[in-house]
Amino acid sequence: MDIRAFVASLDITLPNALFALALAVASFVAIHGALMLFRRRLDQLGDEHAHRPVAEVLRKTLARTSNLVVIATSLLIGLSALDLPPPWNARVSHLWFLTLGLQLAIYLHSAIKVTARRYFRNHEHATTDAQVTVAHTLIIWVLQTSVWVIFALALLANLGINITTFVASLGIGGIAIALAVQNVLGDLFASLAIAIDKPFEVGDFISTSNTSGTVEKVGLKTTRLRASSGEQIIVSNAELLKATVSNFKRMVTRRIVFNLRAHPDTPAALAAKVPTAVAEFIGKREKVRFDRAHLAKYTQDYIEWEIVYTVLDADYDLFMNTQQAVILASMQMFADLGISTAPRAQQLLLQDAVEPPATELPGGPRFPATLRSLPKGS
Repeated sequence: MDIRAFVASLDITLPNALFALALAVASFVAIHGALMLFRRRLDQLGDEHAHRPVAEVLRKTLARTSNLVVIATSLLIGLSALDLPPPWNARVSHLWFLTLGLQLAIYLHSAIKVTARRYFRNHEHATTDAQVTVAHTLIIWVLQTSVWVIFALALLANLGINITTFVASLGIGGIAIALAVQNVLGDLFASLAIAIDKPFEVGDFISTSNTSGTVEKVGLKTTRLRASSGEQIIVSNAELLKATVSNFKRMVTRRIVFNLRAHPDTPAALAAKVPTAVAEFIGKREKVRFDRAHLAKYTQDYIEWEIVYTVLDADYDLFMNTQQAVILASMQMFADLGISTAPRAQQLLLQDAVEPPATELPGGPRFPATLRSLPKGS
């Protein structure tokens, strides 16, 4: 079939064809001009307001507009002015879906990349860990792949292909694979959670109920800690996130609670002087805030004061030096006040055992009285 016979079968006259061609050219100019004006306006907004994320995402997304898609859209607009026979109407509708769906997928592909990188850039610190970079790349890849898979399935459905069985097969296969590698996937998603949520980072000193150490590396499956004793501890990411993690690197202050005990016979007048004396020598320390000191217990064995103060710096050496100075000052205070810290003396009473008198049974020898209560045959 030559072109003339093909055009004749479509029942398209020359005026209609010229009108469709002019409409396609006008559509191309209009669409291209609108995109250029919109992108120029977004560039101006980006220059005037450097911290507008929406303008940045739109500008970089529209930059991915395909000229082939614009040309195809213009031609389809021109074809829509023609009165095409039924088979070609259906084919043109499929082309509309392919053209617009392809451009939408390209836009989403670019928007995901720009938005994700901007988010990660705004939430990361000065140093970028290799694991964080891998996690960010993996997240972007998963989202972009999902966009193209959805577009491909939608295109097949638009062409009249039944994708229900195919989707069901993908679901069953995905479930089987997920069950087979659930431990690996659990650690992988835990790694992504650590990279995004950042409960701890490389260099932080963390502690759980089972282990503690400085974070050296957060991998896709395990986290490596350097213990205080020198050895390296390797913990599964999933198990680490299940535990309660204490991050000491992010401490701002340290609250210290400790007790002082003295002899229970200490006079009440002397016991009342202890909180005042403690508040005085703790309050003189730098980077320390005294909170309270109270006589908390009075038993037959000891009396006990509870002292609470806060070190205004999280440095561990400062904490230990302060605690040592406070303990030494407490010892000197007890010596100055004449308060004894010795425990109450314990008395042990010993008593000799009293042997019960012997009893003579009728017609027999003498036995101790305790044997009278024994049953027969014993």
